[in-house]
Amino acid sequence: MSESRSPQPSLPETAPEATSYVPPKWRTEPRFPDGPAPDPAGSHHERRIRSFQPRRSRVTTGQGEALKRLWSTWGLDIDGNEVLDLGALFDGLPVVLEIGFGMGEATARMAAADPATGILAADVHTPGQGNLLALAERGGLTNVRVANGDAIILLREMLPPDSLAGIRVYFPDPWPKARHHKRRLIQPEFLTLAATRLAPGAVLHCATDWEPYAEQMLEVLTAHPDFENTRPDGGYSPRPGFRPLTRFEGQGLDKGHLVHDLLFRRAGA
Repeated sequence: MSESRSPQPSLPETAPEATSYVPPKWRTEPRFPDGPAPDPAGSHHERRIRSFQPRRSRVTTGQGEALKRLWSTWGLDIDGNEVLDLGALFDGLPVVLEIGFGMGEATARMAAADPATGILAADVHTPGQGNLLALAERGGLTNVRVANGDAIILLREMLPPDSLAGIRVYFPDPWPKARHHKRRLIQPEFLTLAATRLAPGAVLHCATDWEPYAEQMLEVLTAHPDFENTRPDGGYSPRPGFRPLTRFEGQGLDKGHLVHDLLFRRAGA
């Protein structure tokens, strides 16, 4: 007996016109209608390798309530549609961009310890966004804003030149497999873009517990003409006092992991 097959659709006589990018359904479902958008820069979709992997995780009741209550005041979507007025957004404070903040505990502690600096914290993880908003409210932290979406679009299209007092990239995804190294954030192209948004003399601060990634970071930062190492010996820096020791980092240290900090200054100060 021959294998039964479902009817095949007939082919159109002419090819249909190219359609615009349609994001997956999970990216467009309004989980929080008054909160972060599922795909804020959908109109800016581009075929480039991304350094992050959006993921859906359970949002607790407290995180969800914080998103509903606080997003309109302390949150913003990275949609690429306008250049941000950081002076108005942070009441004139110097602003540091933090790319990837996890659940926000370290961000909240840094904001509390340094209320004279604004922290623009960017991530795509909804539970972490809600958690950081809740921590900011609980601590009375008015110097934190939460940005939802792709930090590359934020840097490239929504921040003015020379506008940042610093950039922090703490424990980014190391993409350990060799075929995924191209997804790592700290690459020459990213550094070129970041340098245009940092004020002269401002510092890019990276930290990682993945030693091969630390070695790559040191190599590409040292070779980049727009950055200079704050360490006279050209090596790694000790953890500065303003970067809190997180629970995750402490667990890694207990297991014998080495954590490397790199502090590179934008040249031209």
